[in-house]
Amino acid sequence: MSESSDKLIPLSRRQPVQRRRRKRPVSKTGQKKVISQQPVSSQREAATLIRINNHNSPVPIATGGRRPPSRVMMPPGVKPIPKVRKNTQLSPPGTVRLKTVRIEKPKIERRGSRKTRLKPMARTMLYALRLLIVGIGVGAIVGTFLSVLDPANRISSVASVSGTKPSQAATQSQNTSLYLSQEIAPLKNTLQTLSTTNADLIPGVFLLDLDNGGYVDINSNASFAAASTIKIPILIAFFQDVDAGKIRLDEMLTLEKEMIAGGSGNMQYQPPDSKYTALDVATKMMTISDNTATNMLIAKLGGQEVLNGRFRSWGLTTTMIRNPLPDLPGTNTTSPRELGNLISMVNQGSVVSMRSRDLILNIMSRTQRDNLLPAGLGKGASAYHKTGDIGTMLGDAGLVDVPTGKRYIAAIMVQRPHNDPRAGKLISSISSAAYQHFSQATVTPNNSTNYQPPVQPLIQQPIQPPLMNPIAPNGMVNNPPVGAYPPPITTPQYYPPQ
Repeated sequence: MSESSDKLIPLSRRQPVQRRRRKRPVSKTGQKKVISQQPVSSQREAATLIRINNHNSPVPIATGGRRPPSRVMMPPGVKPIPKVRKNTQLSPPGTVRLKTVRIEKPKIERRGSRKTRLKPMARTMLYALRLLIVGIGVGAIVGTFLSVLDPANRISSVASVSGTKPSQAATQSQNTSLYLSQEIAPLKNTLQTLSTTNADLIPGVFLLDLDNGGYVDINSNASFAAASTIKIPILIAFFQDVDAGKIRLDEMLTLEKEMIAGGSGNMQYQPPDSKYTALDVATKMMTISDNTATNMLIAKLGGQEVLNGRFRSWGLTTTMIRNPLPDLPGTNTTSPRELGNLISMVNQGSVVSMRSRDLILNIMSRTQRDNLLPAGLGKGASAYHKTGDIGTMLGDAGLVDVPTGKRYIAAIMVQRPHNDPRAGKLISSISSAAYQHFSQATVTPNNSTNYQPPVQPLIQQPIQPPLMNPIAPNGMVNNPPVGAYPPPITTPQYYPPQ
């Protein structure tokens, strides 16, 4: 057999052609096989040793197809190659047996989240802390929003009272925001000098020029005992219900025994079940500060809580009724700024109709006590105001018309020792200083459509008080207060015929 034929590897006839040849295991020992030179017994053994040393070809196979037994002489120190058992079970052609080996996935150590590592109690505390942070954030946002809408600096639009039909004035109302431009520093310095002369008197002052928005603010947001100045918002609420058709001016109201109150006014001396028109009751409440008439109107308008809700709908936070009149302990409260805002809203015609606005100012022009705000005014000026007087507080708030055509708001309240007369002198001094300043100022018309300046200046012609033309039988008047107002809106279904 030739040398090339010795290199062929015999295959069984039953073995498929696609089967790979099994590799023979190779010894892992790194030692070099060294065969000692020993005498060879025969020629066949010598050929076998040469074949092993050269690694050329396997032992020649005999003609019968069987490999002769190996008679290789292994040198000492060399391990014989173990016999590999052949797999006699052959798969049919074209198929391959696959053995499924289960491999375990390596465990990847993950860092658990904070939520999985925390204990239940710690997790609960974490949730509570998060809710607290969210609550603080929401509170800060809401507080910022409310500070923008602070009613002390801005009066928002009048909201309609629930359950009442919106009146014509509420439907056509314009912006009720109080216009403030800049503070009048010289006048403020003068008023502060007057206030420091009496250290035990605590004044609250709010002055507003309705033409250009100039103002003076001295402790105007402080809460004071309202006394009879609380009757200003009650009068406005009364005329709102007149505009809404809930009350007629000629409607008869009955004096009940529990409504009779002492203090100022003469209705307390009338017998119970006496009858008065609604307009007469409102007029007595303001002109002679009748406390019994005030309690009758509070009951007619729904009581204290209903009126307080009405005040809040106007944006007032300090003005509140807590006790019926007379409120000698001073539990009913308000502030100079809120009284000034209310009078400004009446002047704009935003909370009541034009007709009701004229009637309100006409009634306030007939206030009998005139030793506070009116005492500091010059000749020809007019004041539409309401006073308040209890032992611990004295105040006056209203609208002032200057003969030059200037119009301004003045609300002054003084906290004092019990019935100290210096409070009245301080209020008249402040009113005089304000009048001197505004009477010298030039009239600057504003852009408001509600207020129209006079066509002719009234410098040389002092304003005469309006002539009152009472109309029988209910005393209805039709003379508007001094000042150029648009024609009033007539609602004959709510006002008595003339």
